[in-house]
Amino acid sequence: MTHPLRTGAAAVVLAAVLAACGSSSSGRETADVAAGPSTSPAPAGGPVAGPAATASRAPEPAPNEDRDEERPKLPTAELTPATGSFTRKEKEYLTDRVPRGMDPAAVLQTGQETCDRLAFLVKADRDTAVGAIVTGEIADAEPTIAHLCPRRRDLLREAAGGYPDGTHEGAGLRPGRYRGASPTDSCTWQIAGADGAVLASGSTTAGKPARITVPDTARAFTSTGCYAWLPEGGAG
Repeated sequence: MTHPLRTGAAAVVLAAVLAACGSSSSGRETADVAAGPSTSPAPAGGPVAGPAATASRAPEPAPNEDRDEERPKLPTAELTPATGSFTRKEKEYLTDRVPRGMDPAAVLQTGQETCDRLAFLVKADRDTAVGAIVTGEIADAEPTIAHLCPRRRDLLREAAGGYPDGTHEGAGLRPGRYRGASPTDSCTWQIAGADGAVLASGSTTAGKPARITVPDTARAFTSTGCYAWLPEGGAG
């Protein structure tokens, strides 16, 4: 259901974890593919809100970041680093991602850092890692994991069945049992049925773990301050 370990101690641990991640881009997760060239890290995408954010808030987007999306992309044939070469998987990741005039190695470095962050989060608290994907705190998780750290595919599978905070209706509802991933002190939720009838509702205090069941009769599910809800058993 997107905040780290179990609040309190969780924030402290994640702060240390992400601080370590930010200070060292070892690329250990990219051992799944040949290591790319060593370059300076590319700027992070945008501000992160949630568990991971309480530890290390990403820098503001570069002034021209929005324009980068509109700039022509470098053809695959021209995706070459200043030294060495990219592996096939790395080139697949970079395809249609590198604006002309930008160093493809810098874009690759951003993906490698995402894999490193996931590795650190999994060690600290797996639910937080999955929750960060559910909420979008880990940007471009699917292509990054698929090409640069495929060993993390299990995180994608679980995240696909989760809910971030917000209101979910219609096709966005998946009946099943869910657990809160690092709820805050003000986590509240409500499940409504036909004609808006309240089927279940609740809240947590002191960041205590929460579990809910979304029934087949549910028509809407609303969550606030709960970060993310993750499927249990066959949910999702």
